[in-house]
Amino acid sequence: MAPPRFMFIAGETSGDLLASELIAALRARRPSNTAEPSFFGAGGRQMTAAGVDVVLDLTQHAVIGIWEVLVNYLQFRRLFHQLVDVAVERRPDVIVCVDFSGFNRRFGHAIRRRQKSVDGWAPKIIQFVSPQVWASRPDRAVKMARDFDLLLSIFPFEKPWYEKHVPAMRVEFVGHPLLDRFTPPRPASPPKGSPGHRVLLLPGSRPGELRRHLPVMAAAAQLIREKYAVDFCLVVPGEELRAVAQELTQSVAGLKLQVGGLADALAESTVALASTGTVTMECALFKVPTVTMYRTNWLTYEIGRRIVTVKSLTMPNLLAGETVFPEFIQNEATPRQIADAALALLESEERREAIRKQLDSILEKLGGPGACVRAADLIWKLR
Repeated sequence: MAPPRFMFIAGETSGDLLASELIAALRARRPSNTAEPSFFGAGGRQMTAAGVDVVLDLTQHAVIGIWEVLVNYLQFRRLFHQLVDVAVERRPDVIVCVDFSGFNRRFGHAIRRRQKSVDGWAPKIIQFVSPQVWASRPDRAVKMARDFDLLLSIFPFEKPWYEKHVPAMRVEFVGHPLLDRFTPPRPASPPKGSPGHRVLLLPGSRPGELRRHLPVMAAAAQLIREKYAVDFCLVVPGEELRAVAQELTQSVAGLKLQVGGLADALAESTVALASTGTVTMECALFKVPTVTMYRTNWLTYEIGRRIVTVKSLTMPNLLAGETVFPEFIQNEATPRQIADAALALLESEERREAIRKQLDSILEKLGGPGACVRAADLIWKLR
């Protein structure tokens, strides 16, 4: 039997990491009667380190927001067709689309159309991490059911949602991969040598997010410092963001800028200011009370507020069904609002403890460690 060929498509830094973890699990869980698989596709540094033949680094082109996608449309179109051609040429047995939902949903459909012209090629197509179809435009789920063989979900409410709205879509809840990456310590206490508490700034993972969020966070930090003795630490995920972060936080005296090491920073933080997104789940895992915010360009916001049906953009709030982390979106995301919410947390240990108890209930729902192992077993069975 020929060695199985896997193609992975990951378009963002977080997806690149998740893909590398799933690839490691696929290798570890390979059935005894199956030859060593090969891996190729689009990703970034983590997939390259995992031994994947990365034919295109999509993580260098990641953007967020409708306007940003429109501006870069021709570039994305070229990259998209390049990857479809690679798939047709190499004919993988399995295609795993990791997050990056807009691109990957169209990619799966394009493969289904092209495979008709290739004799004997019928790849299994898998989406790892559900698009937020439950938040807006649910018709996308119907289209996915036509093209994808399996959807691997990381949040517990998603499978029941699909069963109700798109029963034709096979969905399996595997749990959240964050539970395998970190072993959270006890609740955060003031860092050693600090006269007070530490506030962690987490503005995002892309230059555009930093430019929208950091000026607000920096101004909020100044307001917090006027009333409360705190240290501030800013964490960005990559060295390429250091210069942007330094430029935007010059007004915050004594700010510690850190590249990577998020787990250690969370372990020493009392409160965080964070952009909505995956990082809020990391804050939840470490039980750090967090004030969340999100700003985007006018067009993206105006379109989004008309089609998004959920009450919060912060995942711990959605999982709890109530406001656990204070959230401020667009025009409400002002330095004063954010500073006041952070001060309310800093000044009340009782309030912080109440949030930690809410986070305990949320984390119990996430399926326990082993998400990528469960995902790998399902993929091998699908073949």
